[in-house]
Amino acid sequence: MSIATIYRPAKTAMQSGKARTKKWLLVYRSEEKVVDNVMGWTGSSDMKSQEVRLTFNTQEEAEGYAKREGIDYKIVEDRSCKTSKCKPYVNNYK
Repeated sequence: MSIATIYRPAKTAMQSGKARTKKWLLVYRSEEKVVDNVMGWTGSSDMKSQEVRLTFNTQEEAEGYAKREGIDYKIVEDRSCKTSKCKPYVNNYK
């Protein structure tokens, strides 16, 4: 069974700003893989089984798309740190 995941990506360790963290992603991965015994390749007959990543502006848009297309989904809650506040650089020397 395949389940899509809807989430907002966290910023990477190499990223200081908040770029690419405001959009919601719908990532669809299938568990139904077939291994070719001769070549050793892995494949599937389902086109969506390849990693599909769709971007949406809001969580509701992503949920609406999944419901419209009949895709089972789960929502991963936002784990961004909201407690940190911007501090001026000069406060390091007070």
